[in-house]
Amino acid sequence: MDTQNKKTLVVVVGPTAVGKTATAIFLAQHFATEILSADSRQFYREMSIGTAKPDAAELQAAVHHFVNSHSIAEEYSAGDYERDALQLLDRLFEKKDVVVAVGGSGLFIRALTEGLDDLPKAPEGVRERLNAQHEREGLALLKQRLLEVDPDYYEVADIDNPQRVIRALEVYEATGNPISYYQKNKVNERFFDVVTVGLNMERSQLYERINRRVDKMMEAGLEDEVKFLSSYRNQPALLTVGYAEMFDYFDGEISLEEAIEKIKQNSRRYAKRQITWFKKYGNTTWFEPGQLDSIVKFVESRL
Repeated sequence: MDTQNKKTLVVVVGPTAVGKTATAIFLAQHFATEILSADSRQFYREMSIGTAKPDAAELQAAVHHFVNSHSIAEEYSAGDYERDALQLLDRLFEKKDVVVAVGGSGLFIRALTEGLDDLPKAPEGVRERLNAQHEREGLALLKQRLLEVDPDYYEVADIDNPQRVIRALEVYEATGNPISYYQKNKVNERFFDVVTVGLNMERSQLYERINRRVDKMMEAGLEDEVKFLSSYRNQPALLTVGYAEMFDYFDGEISLEEAIEKIKQNSRRYAKRQITWFKKYGNTTWFEPGQLDSIVKFVESRL
């Protein structure tokens, strides 16, 4: 493809609650374009409060794709997303020179911009055994094992998500190599350029925003949302922060106050890991969320 006509995907990344949605909408309006969500939980129609999905006004302010696009009853993997998002971009770039993608899920951003590595399949029974161990002994022991066999992946992965931990251990047990060994492969060529904008802010300010957001989620009815989703509680998307803690509360393992405190704590820990991931990922240029004019100037300089 002639580089003069190469299209550009502007990717907005950063930790939870930093203000990615507002920045993505600002950019979409400035460039008269549309937004792809790369958030691994906002696909699901039934999960709204706990995922801090764009609200009705935000969804009207710019066209969003991959928000409310699937039901929690369906499995939707990063590989599925890679395929569908690339097909959509192919169509959008017929009319637009710039498209915006936004999300805090490192795996889904990577699927979109670089493609995923072909991870080896584990022999029959390995996942079942690890799942059974998780049921029996909890996540802490599996996390400890992952730290021992793959400290690199442990540092950046969402290790409070049992599915991620089990998948990494499965790869290690199948091959004797850590999952990080397979994640250093070559980047797949894309038919568009990628410009990555990272958002971050002073740590104490970010943590305050996270705590406030969790309080607002509770006021908005997170407890009822999680109750409604009880029959799907083993779906990977529900083994995540905001949902897992509420299920522990419903199971009588912790009080409601403890659940809320744990959601805040785990959200803060997740934010820290997101920052670590995106600082290692690709060629990210960092800004504070309020620096909208600087962000636009930077993006325009890269087009």
